[in-house]
Formats: sequence, structure tokens, C-alpha cells
Amino acid sequence: MAKKAASAKKAPTLTDLYDQVSRKADTAKTQINAAETKRVLACFFDALEDYSPAEAMDLVAKGLKAAQKRRR
Repeated sequence: MAKKAASAKKAPTLTDLYDQVSRKADTAKTQINAAETKRVLACFFDALEDYSPAEAMDLVAKGLKAAQKRRR
């Protein structure tokens, strides 16, 4: 009996992230498209680059913690 090949999950791309953020940010009050989202996130990554890797990861961890609190 042949084993089923495990389906490999595609790694997310920056474009996937931009699209997801754009969908979440686009509300009745705040209309934002993918191009605007990409520009804002590109600026975020540019600013993040100014920090050491440890500081950058600390900031990302703090952002994730804040996001977790908003979802509850």
C-alpha cells in the first residue's frame, strides 16, 4: 500500500501579508488598498531595519502580544 505524500504547505510571501493586512484594514470608515498597505508596511520594515536584530524582534514580539490582547 503506497503512502500518501504529505501536502507541503506553501510558505507565506510578503504579498500574502500585504493582502491580508489590506483586507483587515479596509473598513467602512477606513478605506485602504493593497498598494497603500504595501507602502506603509515597506516603511515599517525600513524603520525596523534601523534597530539591531534583537531590538527588532523585541518590537515584533511586543506587537504580537498587543495583537493577541485585541483579539480576546
